[in-house]
Amino acid sequence: MVSLYSTGLELGNLLLGSDLLDHSWDAISKLQKETFLEDPSLPFSVKYQVYEYPTKFSIIAFVCSPNYAVNHLQEEFKELVSLDEITSFDFLCTKSSSSISLHKAAFTLFASLENDLPLLKQQFTSSQPLIVTGHSLGGSVASLFTLWLLNSLPRYGVQRLLCITFGSPLLGNNGFQKAISESQTWSSCFLHVVSNTDPIPGFLISDLNANLTNPSCYMPFGTYLFCSGSGFSCFEEPQSILELLMIMSSTCAESENLNNCSQVIDYGHSLEQLKSKAVCRGISELPDSISNPLQAGTYLLLEATRFGKLQENVNLSDLAMNIAIRAKIQAKHKQKVFDPVKRLSITKTSMSYLEWYMKNSLEEAGYYDKYKTRRSRSRDEIESTESLIKHHRTLKLFWKRIVTEVENLPWKEGRKLRMRYLYAATSYRRMVEPLDIAEYYGRGKKDYVSHGRSEHYKLLEKWSTDEDIHTYQRSQASSLTVDSCFWAYVEEALISCEVLKDGKSSLEDQESARGNLIKFEDYVMDMINNFLVSPEIFLPQSSFMLWWKEYCIVVGNSSASPLSNFMKDEFHRYV
Repeated sequence: MVSLYSTGLELGNLLLGSDLLDHSWDAISKLQKETFLEDPSLPFSVKYQVYEYPTKFSIIAFVCSPNYAVNHLQEEFKELVSLDEITSFDFLCTKSSSSISLHKAAFTLFASLENDLPLLKQQFTSSQPLIVTGHSLGGSVASLFTLWLLNSLPRYGVQRLLCITFGSPLLGNNGFQKAISESQTWSSCFLHVVSNTDPIPGFLISDLNANLTNPSCYMPFGTYLFCSGSGFSCFEEPQSILELLMIMSSTCAESENLNNCSQVIDYGHSLEQLKSKAVCRGISELPDSISNPLQAGTYLLLEATRFGKLQENVNLSDLAMNIAIRAKIQAKHKQKVFDPVKRLSITKTSMSYLEWYMKNSLEEAGYYDKYKTRRSRSRDEIESTESLIKHHRTLKLFWKRIVTEVENLPWKEGRKLRMRYLYAATSYRRMVEPLDIAEYYGRGKKDYVSHGRSEHYKLLEKWSTDEDIHTYQRSQASSLTVDSCFWAYVEEALISCEVLKDGKSSLEDQESARGNLIKFEDYVMDMINNFLVSPEIFLPQSSFMLWWKEYCIVVGNSSASPLSNFMKDEFHRYV
């Protein structure tokens, strides 16, 4: 929602100048009057209502019974519940964010609507946008419903869904925040409006440092619109939001405000006041320490919301600089993670070099064996190989980082990126992994697939398997051998031939070697029949042809297997 060098001024002006916030708060106010305010003795519960605005959008509003305040804020309000104990949101779990916890009171309210969720889901149509909104704990339920809905929507639907909360408390821990924030599309669906007179949004914060390091503490997510009688400010970097929430909440005596939590803050009045202030503000009388436009914009936003007045020991200049630095880091991180086209452009030079090296290897041995025997070659060939090694390492570092980032996303979001990276990732794996195999066996090691293969290759192979990338029928040989572990199987077959030739091997080892060779022969024939191997494997001095010569010696020329018949009569046609 915020561009690389935006501090939220443009976004704040846009939101306050539109009717989205007004309509959302009007829906909440109407629902509150129709239910809880007429009967404040209703038990702890959540109510919802659907409001239609033909040709514009639909709104689903959630509000919570007002008498939750004293009991739930003082007793169980801070309690977290782990996703290990619930399954409704296990789609948020990732490898890096498996420890995810939700606000128990909010989840309890959301779970009470379980039977109504399918009906509410029907309110989302492809014809017009849907706004999900809520106040206080009702806002937490609105956020949970939005997440639940996002997980079930097709990609195009995400662009027509927006969650707007007013005075909502924090909803989950570090893992929860990270799971949402790592998804650019999901994170941009949430806007939280917070008044400086509302104690609820900052109530769950106990200590800033604890929240940044302790997985059992709460963290914000999405975009926050802070508002006061004097102005507004808009931020999305979580650490900065947490710091600002602490400043706002520390200005109120906790005990006094908890006794008045059932009193609804009139966000409608605040929005009306802010509309007149939603104009471009000039830069004037900035401190000398402010050194760039991003810091200046941040300073003006903080000044407009009077953050410097809320706490005596707050240095507004330092606060603005810290927030600006974190915002810039966050924006650059998102730009790297969510722009596959730009990121892949980094690898073009290295991939081009590998392609050149491969084409210049098609003489007698081929790509794999030229690299494998690089140390015994001429000076010029050694220099070209050294360049290849540098590009090889560059590509490995790049793809290891990509795989880690994608695998750490929630499954649905991760799949979208996997699909965008899949073609480049598959080409990389087929070109680069053979070089790793050559290095591995060049050091005298065995069993690469079980003991030497990098985890990122396994995951990249799983990506292509999950998407069933090879469903089409080939009619000609592949330019790259499809199985990137092919040469590892060739090396193991060579080792098995050595075992059978070695008179010192035990009978058990010899039987195992024969079994392995039979499996390898079947594997190769299957690859050939489906045109899944490159013609380069049949070059005279390739490791595969070396294996075939050794294999013929071991089994004798009388063998009449399919592979034997192919190698005698047909392999020249394949080449």
